[in-house]
Amino acid sequence: MMKAFTAIRCPQLTYLSRQFLSVPRPWLSFPRKLFSCQALFDSGIDGSFSARVLSPTLLAAEKEEAKAVLTLFLKKRGLSNVVAARTTKSSDLFIDHLISRLHSVHKSRYLVGRELTTLEIREALTPYLESLLEEHGSVLVDLVENFPNLLSKGKPVSPVSPLDITANSKKLKAISRVSETGPAGQLPPHVLYLMDFGLDLERIKGITSRFPAFAYYSLEGKIKPIVEFLLDLGIRKSEIPTILVKRPQLCGISLSENLIPTMAFLEELGVDKKQWAKVIYRFPAVLTYSRQKVESTVNFLYEMGVSAESIGKILTRCPNIVSYSVEEKLRPTAEYFRMMGVDVAVLLHRCPQTFGLSIETNLKPVTEFFLEKGYCIEEVGTMVQRYGALYTFSLSGNVIPKWEFFLTMDYSKEELVKFPQYFGYSLEERIKPRYALVKEANVKLLLNQVLSLSYDDFDKVLKRKIKKMLSDDHPQGIEE
Repeated sequence: MMKAFTAIRCPQLTYLSRQFLSVPRPWLSFPRKLFSCQALFDSGIDGSFSARVLSPTLLAAEKEEAKAVLTLFLKKRGLSNVVAARTTKSSDLFIDHLISRLHSVHKSRYLVGRELTTLEIREALTPYLESLLEEHGSVLVDLVENFPNLLSKGKPVSPVSPLDITANSKKLKAISRVSETGPAGQLPPHVLYLMDFGLDLERIKGITSRFPAFAYYSLEGKIKPIVEFLLDLGIRKSEIPTILVKRPQLCGISLSENLIPTMAFLEELGVDKKQWAKVIYRFPAVLTYSRQKVESTVNFLYEMGVSAESIGKILTRCPNIVSYSVEEKLRPTAEYFRMMGVDVAVLLHRCPQTFGLSIETNLKPVTEFFLEKGYCIEEVGTMVQRYGALYTFSLSGNVIPKWEFFLTMDYSKEELVKFPQYFGYSLEERIKPRYALVKEANVKLLLNQVLSLSYDDFDKVLKRKIKKMLSDDHPQGIEE
């Protein structure tokens, strides 16, 4: 059994510690007679650090410190104060995971009876959160809220603290709240209301498991006003379940103080108010980001040369661009494309979703594929500028099979530089059938004529080409 600690952080001091989280400060010591805590640690079978006996007061204080670190980290990533705090509050399992990691990293400190300072906790946890952000990107918030369900398989993580039992208890209580029937044998009113929109009980329980606070939202005060607001915007009744599954936190945000002002702000930036239904359905989380985060994205777009009109269109078509970190995602991607000679402003306007892709995982493999096939970097840049969606396709499932078929077609490689949209058409339903008709007619058409025309226009061009060939008694012709 270890000696009692001579210094300890208590819940009453947590508020003060959070206020000075970003300022290094010396450890505060208190008389032994005021605070006492005992702990006993041992190593797990896998060599990890585990707590067998630990003062509830100490654990509670450490959890508060971890929550403060996580909240501050999320706010720096663009989440509003309200959403960052709510995300942290609903992520007990992840907080317990952070505490377990903290214990593992600083095992020796605990063994000698020394508690960590706020600065030491921050320095231990912040780099870990940054590594998770680098690995998981814009889905980090979902990972935090759904820990450990969304972690990549096969990747080791520190063991979850025994406190996850308490977190699981909270989730089970919340699930029980939405699934238990009352004296009349009916489910809670807000559950029945949501089921009328097509959300079955299992999906509602799933939402509650990920976000327990959802179970305590009142029908009249929270859920119904938000749902009716979304319906008034033009969102279809059948789309409500998808939106709530993606972002149940929307039901906890004030209409008058948060949602409506946020929408007005985005409209000032050019978001088409007539397209709100599509914008929210695509990315409901856009309404949870702070103005500072949105402004940082908009300033970056201006910096890249995007016009004010185009910015509105980008935010309307691809609202999730707001979730991308400017310095860690957008700017490096822009530099990568600039290196290829691409006009970044044009690419952002045509295909902003390309900037959410990983350089190492998505962009480089496609670029290297075309370089290996004999194209120069400038030609690849021309291809992506003309058709930015090229990088959104699977290399093995899309690009390679279509490339291999292209080699059997009577076209030069330069034809793909002129018409990279080739990779956007279905191989079996469009490319092969159309090309078969061209070969059967023994004529030659440009690649864009073969694929981009409607069926009727393609048929007309093909017949006209055959007629001209017969009248000229010429075996082949090219229609420019």
